[in-house]
Amino acid sequence: MRKSVDAILRWAIIAIFTVLVACVVWQVASRFIFGVPSTVTDELARFLFMWVALIGGAYTLGQGRHLAIDLLPMLLTGTRKLLLELLILALIMAFAGLVMIYGGTSLVLKTLASGQMTPSLQIPMGYVYGAIPFSGAVMIFYCLTFAGDLLSGKATETDTVSAGPLS
Repeated sequence: MRKSVDAILRWAIIAIFTVLVACVVWQVASRFIFGVPSTVTDELARFLFMWVALIGGAYTLGQGRHLAIDLLPMLLTGTRKLLLELLILALIMAFAGLVMIYGGTSLVLKTLASGQMTPSLQIPMGYVYGAIPFSGAVMIFYCLTFAGDLLSGKATETDTVSAGPLS
């Protein structure tokens, strides 16, 4: 299941980033070559950047390539290290659940209820903010799979939350 989620996210990030680059290139061309800046691609690029950053952050967590200060986990071994790794996962899940899913969903629903639309694209602003709870859900998915690997003994001493992906 995790490999499927990895593949889907990887291709989604590639697709979003490709469209983002095309928007920025068109924005530069329309501004400097044609003298008429494109407001649609400017707005679309901003929103795509939000999506690629949030999804990319979740994907990076899943690959174990996120920024981490791993001094303490490197000093510990055995049960203490396992408990610390589980605590780290619990804190990440708490943040993702409370801030990203709960807060993000609240933001999406309030924005959709208010009827706020984007200026150029005229799409509901709630769709733009949908990246927040989506990324939070992906982060929780990865944390749960990592916790399962830790508890089942599938993770080795070097495959920890702070050292890299759990395979």
